[in-house]
Amino acid sequence: MISTLEADAHRLVSTFVPRSDRDRAAHADFASFFGEDGGPVHRESGPDHLTASCVVFDGSLQHTLLVFHRKGQFWVQPGGHIEDGDASVLTAALRELREETGILAEPEAAALAYDLDHHGLSSRFGACASHLDIGIAVLVDPEAALTVSEESEDVRWWPVDALPAAVPPQLVPRLDGLLARLRDPR
Repeated sequence: MISTLEADAHRLVSTFVPRSDRDRAAHADFASFFGEDGGPVHRESGPDHLTASCVVFDGSLQHTLLVFHRKGQFWVQPGGHIEDGDASVLTAALRELREETGILAEPEAAALAYDLDHHGLSSRFGACASHLDIGIAVLVDPEAALTVSEESEDVRWWPVDALPAAVPPQLVPRLDGLLARLRDPR
């Protein structure tokens, strides 16, 4: 019997509607990991496993909130590993948002847009070889108070068209794809 989290990951993957070649490749890749029989939802599931993140935008969709990741030494959206107490991918993403930025967002604040991104990791990430990240778009008031977690060195709003130089290569396509989904939810 598969866990609730495995079922949720499978549901998100199976209902994801690709809009680009990048989306189609990610969808096929994720489908190979998260079938009806479950998938690697926890860090202990092996070197390639699920993570959940919040891709945070302000209401105008002109700014995104990024954290400077201590291990990775780059600016990236808040996110991380699934934990035992997480009821769903969405609640895991919102927990990570709270832990990494201090922002408490209710599930209703999450837009009905998400993406799939499988990215490899450097040796700085230990036993983790890659993350199968489901990124949930979240709209947040840019005036909300921010805190920096132990995992990060900084947290800051950035214009989506003027991101810092130190970002992972998949960040810009992810932002572009999620912005397109938010602007045209079809």
